[in-house]
Amino acid sequence: MIVFALAACNSATQTESDGENTSDKLKIYTTIYPMQYFTERIGGEYVITENLVPPGADAHSVEVTTKTMVDVAESDALIYTGTGVEGFADAVIDSLEKEDVIIVNASENVSFIGAVETEEHNEEAEESTHEEHDEENHSEETAEEHEEHTSDKDPHVWLDPERAIVMAENIKNALVELKPARKQEFEDNFSTFKTELEDLDTEFNNMVESSKTKTFIVSHSAYGYWEDAYGLKQIGISGLSPTDEPSQKQLSNIIDLVKENNLKYIFFEQNLENNVAEIVKNETSTEALTLHNLESITDENLKNSEDYIAIMKKNIEALKQALN
Repeated sequence: MIVFALAACNSATQTESDGENTSDKLKIYTTIYPMQYFTERIGGEYVITENLVPPGADAHSVEVTTKTMVDVAESDALIYTGTGVEGFADAVIDSLEKEDVIIVNASENVSFIGAVETEEHNEEAEESTHEEHDEENHSEETAEEHEEHTSDKDPHVWLDPERAIVMAENIKNALVELKPARKQEFEDNFSTFKTELEDLDTEFNNMVESSKTKTFIVSHSAYGYWEDAYGLKQIGISGLSPTDEPSQKQLSNIIDLVKENNLKYIFFEQNLENNVAEIVKNETSTEALTLHNLESITDENLKNSEDYIAIMKKNIEALKQALN
């Protein structure tokens, strides 16, 4: 009985000093893999996360069941990108209107680049593969300034390490709000993660500086932020949405651009099948490489214990091969 009394006293003391029961973990739902990873890195042992886009799926086409919506309504928070990449996000958020769940827009205060149509973008690439980034076509604006025009912005902000830092800080602030007694732990975890993202940014810059060319061709136009941050030029076969296939004329122009720029590789993605990209590959005798857009993680990534940082490093290595 003395042992039980001491244990109870110790538990009560810990709860009282912390202002909460520190054994309780926050239950957090996230929409796409980077949001889950950022949350786990910052929340550490004090969070349990569940992602709404399953491994290998395409965030553009995922449908959320009623049961899942009920589960989200019983959680502490929903963290989403706020960029429109998750077609299901609005429906889930609407279902939480009367629930005691914090909704976290991870892209608050992130600067966006404008969405560029495939044809317009390819014409720009055709003019010059080394031309400086056209600031007029890629004007930056905050999430608040542009939240009503989701389709006008490129949603793939998590692919830029510097913008990822802003998103991670937004998530950190939300976790502190939910569990203030663990503020220092969250701050420390964020600081460590921020350093890793800064190192990743340095690796990108070093790779680009040593590359012979800045142009690459990819099945899905998801990499505009690398153009904005590092001066790379993507030739996208599909638009921002992987279902946006080019016209016959656009396809012909893409094939011509590949030949004119003497590109030896074409990038495919981990979670998408693109028959048009296969046509370009066959017509141009290019070799296939993989770029990971990180919208969702694959079963192979999980098997190999590959996380956001590891996959981004693999992207850098793939680009290094293609651009030299």
